[in-house]
Amino acid sequence: MSLLELSSEERAEITTAVRQAYEDLKAKNLALDLTRGKPSAEQLDISEELLSLPGAGNHTTPSGEDVRNYGNLTGIKEIRSLWAQLINTPMENVIAADSSSLNIMFDLVSWATTFGTVDSPRPWGQEEVVKWLCPVPGYDRHFAITEHFGFQMIPVPMTPDGPCLETVAELLKDPQVKGMWTVPMFSNPSGVTFTEEVARALASMEAAAPDFRIIWDNAYALHTLTAEVPEVLPILDYAAQAGNPNRFWVMSSTSKITQAGAGVAFFASSTANLEWYGKHASVRGIGPNKVNQWAHVEFFKDPAGVRAVMDKHAKSLAPKFAAVLEILEERLGKYEIAQWTKPTGGYFISLDVMDGTATRVVELAKAAGIALTSAGSSFPLGHDPLDRNIRLAPSLPPLSEVRECMDGVATCVLLAALEKIQA
Repeated sequence: MSLLELSSEERAEITTAVRQAYEDLKAKNLALDLTRGKPSAEQLDISEELLSLPGAGNHTTPSGEDVRNYGNLTGIKEIRSLWAQLINTPMENVIAADSSSLNIMFDLVSWATTFGTVDSPRPWGQEEVVKWLCPVPGYDRHFAITEHFGFQMIPVPMTPDGPCLETVAELLKDPQVKGMWTVPMFSNPSGVTFTEEVARALASMEAAAPDFRIIWDNAYALHTLTAEVPEVLPILDYAAQAGNPNRFWVMSSTSKITQAGAGVAFFASSTANLEWYGKHASVRGIGPNKVNQWAHVEFFKDPAGVRAVMDKHAKSLAPKFAAVLEILEERLGKYEIAQWTKPTGGYFISLDVMDGTATRVVELAKAAGIALTSAGSSFPLGHDPLDRNIRLAPSLPPLSEVRECMDGVATCVLLAALEKIQA
């Protein structure tokens, strides 16, 4: 029963009902928020014990390090060993830092711009222009970094298996293309997980720039919504086998696993890249918060402990994602005016509404007391050329609010579509 195929009389009848539903929605004076992928209070409570760790007197690791003191830029051995197992990377190639992987990514781009990478003929800042590939829809905080440095960001369409390889291969013929953003597992916002074929292709693909870098952000690698735990691909192995050992800057963190604002971030890469990183990081600071790193080891104990924590997160998140998908299907499925992803992990659902209506949907929702992420936020410079994509983030509100919020969003999607059809 596509809205586009209805008779004018049928459409008028539906319009009357939807407009009334929207007025009823506004009359509720809601104050709901579906904007950011923050953990809920219930999720944060999962790691409440962490706040009492490592405990008085427990300050020396099994490797003999007093975590209270300065030093050890690479982080304590115990947390590096634990996380290396989870991200399928040798411990020697993993650095444990402070709480934010975004900080590390900013530093990497900043230092490459100022000093150049180990493979750069000159610092990126001395190039006439630096171009950066941005799979879309993608992660707005990633795009904000390359926008901040004035890079020319080039959208690359996503497929169900990862970024379009044909597009990437063509763009890499340009030596001014210096990098690419990726979220290879449960991608933000689509939930796509790259296949091994795509990962190997990105590792081996010829690039005109000798210092081409891919930021491989495993932000959601452990965040499954089901009992299935996909393998984290050994991307550094693929790169070394392909003769491009320095291509990947790999990220991970505990930010949505333990305390979101007080976790541990990880950077993994080739030996040469880590030495380059250390050269600059050792000037920026003397060492990370090793007390927090040791507390995390005491909390998790081993990879099985991390998995047990993630199972608790899934039990909190899965019903909210199910509610979003149920309401979208129930309210919009029969009208054929919207499509949405059905992720099995991560923190987001990507909603595509009728072309040219996403901005209007967000406006209608705001007027009804429902805050959504700005239309276009999943595209470089916030510009979605089709004005259709909206990122949904159901993690923070209680389940009852998620249901109420999504019912309202569905009403706004319908109303915006009807307005456009009848314009």
